[in-house]
Amino acid sequence: MVYQYAAQNKRGQTARGTISASEESVAREVLGCSGYQLIELKPLDQRSSASAVLKNVFRVRPMEMILLYRQLAVLLEAGVDIVTGLQLLQSQSTNRTLAIVLGEVIEELRNGNPLSAAFRKHPEVFSPVYCRTLQVGEQTGNLEVVLRQMADYMEKELAAARGVKGALMYPVITAIVAILAMAVIVTFVLPAFSKLYSSIGAEMPLTSRILMTISDKSRQYGLSLLLALAAGAGAFYVYSRTESGAYQLDKLLLRVPMMGRITLLRELARCGRSITLLFRAGLPMTEIMSQLIAGCSNRVIGKALADVQEDMIRGEGLSRPMAKHSVFLPMFVQMVRVGEETGTLDTTLVAVAQTYEAEVDDKTKTMISLIQPAMTVFIGLGVGFITLSMVSAMFSIYGRVLK
Repeated sequence: MVYQYAAQNKRGQTARGTISASEESVAREVLGCSGYQLIELKPLDQRSSASAVLKNVFRVRPMEMILLYRQLAVLLEAGVDIVTGLQLLQSQSTNRTLAIVLGEVIEELRNGNPLSAAFRKHPEVFSPVYCRTLQVGEQTGNLEVVLRQMADYMEKELAAARGVKGALMYPVITAIVAILAMAVIVTFVLPAFSKLYSSIGAEMPLTSRILMTISDKSRQYGLSLLLALAAGAGAFYVYSRTESGAYQLDKLLLRVPMMGRITLLRELARCGRSITLLFRAGLPMTEIMSQLIAGCSNRVIGKALADVQEDMIRGEGLSRPMAKHSVFLPMFVQMVRVGEETGTLDTTLVAVAQTYEAEVDDKTKTMISLIQPAMTVFIGLGVGFITLSMVSAMFSIYGRVLK
């Protein structure tokens, strides 16, 4: 959810902008921790934006954003002004949503607004973290450098996400096909055999009777079972949308064997790269933490980051508050401490992010290597049980005919 706010900073100046948060209370907490005194906070009405209307139909893919940032950086380095560069990129864009958004951004630039402010009006396309980074790049005159850093960051994050999705694709498809095949056999094939056995008067073996019972019950109570499952899924979805439910779900995800470790490592790697990106852009650590909290996808880690921010504002540094929370692994805390002491926080966090990403790849491959034989055994047992039941029933019929 995106909220529009008006607040006063410590100097008494009024600041206006947008912030992305799961709940209004989270947005208030983030702004308060950043030293702002809220004047007004309300949900941002995005219905008037054409890009928001079309975003669910023509989504802007991450690779398109990477190319946009890289091409814009090249054009700026070649001496092309921002408006002309964006017009050129708009004419070349094959994504309808992105073309509309770029058109609106060009209009904002012509009205005298900076690029970061124009991007910030389209949070469904441009992340608030990147908008704040762009703002710093505009102030320092290193806009093209910041654009390249953002593209590199997104590229590494996209590569990590693709690795996990690609590795899980085969087991998921195999499981779905196997379940559907067994459901068809139990629901449609076995009832036909059941009628044949009943007409002959053969006594079916135990395994066959079990399968027939499952088949009869599935046809008798199948609709009720589906409705119950749908109701349960709906209740779970509604609960997961609440603040406490979402927090408990994220907490559970971190405790799942193997997958929880992968989730934690990915979040820590993302935190490391985000801190590096914003740190190199020149943002102070207090604001960097606010951006991390707003962009964190796991609420458990987000709450831990909020606690770290509070302790950091009290003068405890960064590594010491992190050591109080188990979600920050010892290596991560140690590398942050080394970065603080040596003044190379960005370099050390890049190193730890690369280490965690490599471990994520390794653990993902290990998990897939365990899932595939487990699925093979499960499918084999299911098919074997069905085959045994049908073959034993056929032998029973054969013995009945011989008598």
